[in-house]
Amino acid sequence: MPAIGYFFVSPEQITGERVTITGPDVVHISRVLRLGPGDVITVMDGRGKGYRVRLTGTTGTAVEGMILEQFIPGGEAPLKVTLVQGLSKGDKMDIIIQKGTELGVSCVVPLACRRSVVRLTPAKARERQQRWQRIALEAAKQSCRAIVPRVTGVMDLPAVLDLISPGALALMPWEEEREFSLKAALRGQSCGEVFVFIGPEGGFEADEVAMARERGVLSVSLGPRILRTETAGLATLTMVLYELGDLGGYPAGNAR
Repeated sequence: MPAIGYFFVSPEQITGERVTITGPDVVHISRVLRLGPGDVITVMDGRGKGYRVRLTGTTGTAVEGMILEQFIPGGEAPLKVTLVQGLSKGDKMDIIIQKGTELGVSCVVPLACRRSVVRLTPAKARERQQRWQRIALEAAKQSCRAIVPRVTGVMDLPAVLDLISPGALALMPWEEEREFSLKAALRGQSCGEVFVFIGPEGGFEADEVAMARERGVLSVSLGPRILRTETAGLATLTMVLYELGDLGGYPAGNAR
């Protein structure tokens, strides 16, 4: 029997051969999809393992199932890409996180920049983080990801620069860069981790770029046209994964 739904659980919800699903997915399984005992779903543990699970029981607060098969799903890039995205106004961050998840980003770091129009209080920042993490979860389900990208809390530039691990490639597309292209930066690279820094509306200020350069970040050009912040990150992510990740040898994905 083919699996009908695609869901994420925490590893703690898998005990032996049994799986317990709680939270909003209970309503989706029982009322939206109208699944019940005997139906088969796909469950991911968020750490790269997948399971085919036959439902055995449903209550108002939980769905129980029995594992039929464990498998290692494909679809994840061998390259870990962290998108450091300057805070943007409106629903741009929602779109960036959703589409970035579909493309294969591993982590998204919302970045408070000098030119960021959006200014969040600590309480509001926590609310936004929770919202963005839910968006990443839903996009991971839709695109059949093996993992859910992590969306961190809002950070400033010095804190993010401290996250860059030795050996990682760090790139900062910048409209003032005239000599060094993204294509040149990616040529001959064989790293396992990439950080992509994208400015907000208005871009990065020169001293922010200088600070990043001092920490080994490469400022690069994306070409003669100026891209919107919600376009630049997704375009760069796609090019990085094409050159260094899984998109170079396989189709980018299937449309729905």
